[in-house]
Amino acid sequence: MDPRLWRYARSARPHLVIAVALALVITATIVVIALVLGRVLAGVITDPGKREFGAWTTELAVLAVAVAVRGLASWWQARLAHRAGSAVVAELETAVLRAGAELPPRELDVRRTEIAVVVGNGLSGLRGWFTGYLPALLLACLVPPVVLVVIALHDRTSALIAVITVPLIPVFMVLIGLLTQGRAEATLAATTRLSDQILDLFAGMPTLRALGREGADGPSMVNQVQALGDSLRQRTMRALRIAFLSSMVLESLATLSVALIAVAIGLRLVFGEMALYSGLVALILAPEVYWPLRQVGEKFHAAQDGMAAADRAFAVLEPEAAHRRDEAVPARAAWGEVVGSGSRTARRSGPSVAGVGPARIALRGLSVVARTGTAPDQLTAVLEPGLVTVLTGPNGCGKSTTVQAILGLVQPDEGAVFVDGIDVRELDPDRWWSRIAWLPQRPVLVPGTLRENVELLGAIPDPTADDLRAVSAATGFERVLAELPDGWNTVVGQNGTGLSLGQRQRLALTRVLAAHRPILLLDEPTAHLDPESEQRVLTTLREYADAGATVVVVAHRPTVLAAADAVIEVVAADAPSMERVVAVS
Repeated sequence: MDPRLWRYARSARPHLVIAVALALVITATIVVIALVLGRVLAGVITDPGKREFGAWTTELAVLAVAVAVRGLASWWQARLAHRAGSAVVAELETAVLRAGAELPPRELDVRRTEIAVVVGNGLSGLRGWFTGYLPALLLACLVPPVVLVVIALHDRTSALIAVITVPLIPVFMVLIGLLTQGRAEATLAATTRLSDQILDLFAGMPTLRALGREGADGPSMVNQVQALGDSLRQRTMRALRIAFLSSMVLESLATLSVALIAVAIGLRLVFGEMALYSGLVALILAPEVYWPLRQVGEKFHAAQDGMAAADRAFAVLEPEAAHRRDEAVPARAAWGEVVGSGSRTARRSGPSVAGVGPARIALRGLSVVARTGTAPDQLTAVLEPGLVTVLTGPNGCGKSTTVQAILGLVQPDEGAVFVDGIDVRELDPDRWWSRIAWLPQRPVLVPGTLRENVELLGAIPDPTADDLRAVSAATGFERVLAELPDGWNTVVGQNGTGLSLGQRQRLALTRVLAAHRPILLLDEPTAHLDPESEQRVLTTLREYADAGATVVVVAHRPTVLAAADAVIEVVAADAPSMERVVAVS
């Protein structure tokens, strides 16, 4: 049993205690049933005067009570296991989602599909672990030792045979289980990889349809999806084949072991070397020695998919990042004195940020290790308030990573980011982010109305009509609203479905500018915009900078570079050597 399961899933702890108690009850009933049956059968066979029900009233009553108690305990154990399994799965899914949302952007991009697969259907396999494997494991720990002791008290020879043959089952279980465990992990990895590929195919469906490649002829999308599905089906069937074969091996071993005990008892009874009562008790209890072990072997395979997913879940739930955050708590209190006690800036009708202290952001030797090198590499620059500063450079040089480092979402491998002389890693994230309006490369648009998207995350608490009119005019979104019959109440789908790329960009810009934050971090804000809308946005950014805001823009377009007060060239370690230039217009 993985101890992390009990550490992260608190609802499983009471279930474990109750499951152990019920396993003890079941073990006791097994012994009682065997002793009573042996007594009744031996008496009926050896004593003709006791071949009536009236002679065994007490024994039959005890037998009925023991059978009822065993059935009730097994039913209660199964019921509690189903409830505990559902509660633990829900608890772990919630914890994984919460931990995944707190991952750094780069790590989240790498593990996004893995987390989706684990939460979507991977952890549901833990229900089989709770309902099947855990009860069988507890019985396997309790029943064989107790039953072996009872058998030894009645027939040492049968107990000796059982002691010799019982270890064969765990040995084969370990050998087969290790192979099946590898198969389960490979199946989960394949499911994650295939999910990535299928999502890529569906994301590219419009392009495939435009090229006429979505049909069934040639290397089409239909054929690729079918090939991916066949690959997953074959891998799953291989794992099931091993599970079925392993069950056959365990059943064969248990059957042969019980047969050896039965033959030995039969021969000794024939030659009068043992009492019938002792032989019957040993024979009735012999299958019970191997039954829990067989159950563990059978249920082990059913639980492996869930445990493989749980391993992935625990990898997300490791508390290392939380410990790093907690270590910085004492230093964060100082930032509250620097930025003021308010968690949000006051809402204003225009771009003015008066009354909010400017933020001077200094990058000193900033380096972040990427997959292809270091990007950015040893970046040193100052982002002054009151200026429009543009970060530019070739693709992959680390511009977006620089913005994420300023936000505190990415930990630099070398160097640091300082805000008014304070390391960004020492700031209280909530207070720091309350001063920033951030436009990422892929803005988040959720299903709902346009107004709800503008109010997302409380960036604009209860905006008035004048607020919305002013910011939509600054981004050109007012023309989009004029074309929509429901205006701000227009409903869009996931990621802004129902709007064009340009309209989505204007909506995201409207949300960012309406927050009236003193620091603007914009990643390609004019992407998908026409020249007129682009010029309007640049004019608005200039007004914010003139009002004292710190405006940082990631851009390539010459028009944006021409409108900048400062241009910072960002380079990666594997890029050609060039001098970083800060051009002040």
